[in-house]
Amino acid sequence: MGTVEQPPRAARVRRRVLPYLLIAPTVLALAAVLGYPLVDLVLLSFQGMTRRELFSGAAPPWAGLANYRSVLSDGFFWTVVGRTALFTVVCVVATMVLSLLVALLMRVVARGVRTLMTGVLVAVWAMPVMVAASIFRWLSDADYGVVNWLLSLVPGLDLSKHNWFENPWQGFAVITGVVVWGAVPFAALTLLAALSQVPAELAEAALVDGARPRQLFRHVTWPVIRPTAVLVTSLCAIWDFGVFNQIWLMRGGQPEKEYYLLGVYSFIESFAVNRYSAGAAIAVLTVLMLLAGAVVYVRQLVHLGAAE
Repeated sequence: MGTVEQPPRAARVRRRVLPYLLIAPTVLALAAVLGYPLVDLVLLSFQGMTRRELFSGAAPPWAGLANYRSVLSDGFFWTVVGRTALFTVVCVVATMVLSLLVALLMRVVARGVRTLMTGVLVAVWAMPVMVAASIFRWLSDADYGVVNWLLSLVPGLDLSKHNWFENPWQGFAVITGVVVWGAVPFAALTLLAALSQVPAELAEAALVDGARPRQLFRHVTWPVIRPTAVLVTSLCAIWDFGVFNQIWLMRGGQPEKEYYLLGVYSFIESFAVNRYSAGAAIAVLTVLMLLAGAVVYVRQLVHLGAAE
């Protein structure tokens, strides 16, 4: 038997080096844009920055781990962490359930209706957060809100002049609506693309064998779209954990403590209370928590690539 001719050494080296060369511009751009601010943020979290150092330009004193000890020993910080985690879970679950239902619906409707739904989803996705927040503030307005007017039409229910943000649970329900509204288009279109990869012959064979719709989804559809669903869930969790704009806009730039999530808490500590280093420590801890979610996302990408 003849031996397989090996490529020259130079060709093997180029093959190994080429992927790193191709990704190098992206890595350098990210390092230039995000590297310095992130390093500066970490350094600030170990210092004792006050307004005196900020305005005078003097070097702030070194505080070591004092800011982290202060933050981690504060019960309110852990309250905000728990609130952020709960908010993230609710938003992600609502987003994935609604997106999956929309994707399944788009798969069975006529082509023209599917095109119309796609256009609507893209329009919603392209809507700026400020516009979406303004719409939801109008919908839930205590004096002129459409939601109060519609619910007041229900016999025995009077919600005129009802302030949805007086109760944080109700207020977060409105904010969750803004977040889910902006996330559903991406998740639904991505899941729709995954659904298009389900082999039609497998579905037809399952139906011929007497499978019910629930069994068809569980044993045929879900195994195919599961990798994509896991990736979309991971991305939504990362995005929702760092929500800031929706809360800041819905509360008019003055969110109450009951509406603090980690992003809002870090911003308030830094620029409203002027505890710059404490705010930086909270931001670093938030980044570390987000990195944990990013690790899950990258692992899913690796598993998906291996499966393919």
